[in-house]
Amino acid sequence: MERTFLMIKPDGVQRGLIGEIISRFERKGLKLVAGKFEVLSEERVMAHYAEHVNKPFFLGLKRYITSGPCFLFVFEGKDIVRITREMIGATNPAESSPGTIRGDYALEIGMNVIHGSDSPETASREIAIHFTPDEISSYVRIDEPYLYE
Repeated sequence: MERTFLMIKPDGVQRGLIGEIISRFERKGLKLVAGKFEVLSEERVMAHYAEHVNKPFFLGLKRYITSGPCFLFVFEGKDIVRITREMIGATNPAESSPGTIRGDYALEIGMNVIHGSDSPETASREIAIHFTPDEISSYVRIDEPYLYE
């Protein structure tokens, strides 16, 4: 099974979307294995967005992502990165299809509700930034025999 890192950003938290978003993934059959609610430290923001630090939009991104609490979580499942990215929708909500999280709940790229890892390698790196191994649970969902062949 593969794992991915997801984060409901401050705009999603402030709008009360945590439960709705988590339930979409759970209803799909994906397994929640870690979660926590917190305001990100500057150190973690710098590590998480390292590839963007020198880009012109970074200071605005940093100000936004630290403006309030985020809900950080890890889901597990087969091909989970691809599946969650499809469920999230395009980075620019204006290009996201209805039925995706961003297509249903976001209007602008600067406040697009949720982050999701874009590859298994990125997921591993982001999970390690935000969670210790002890914070991630392993268990078998009772419905797994009905989800996977």
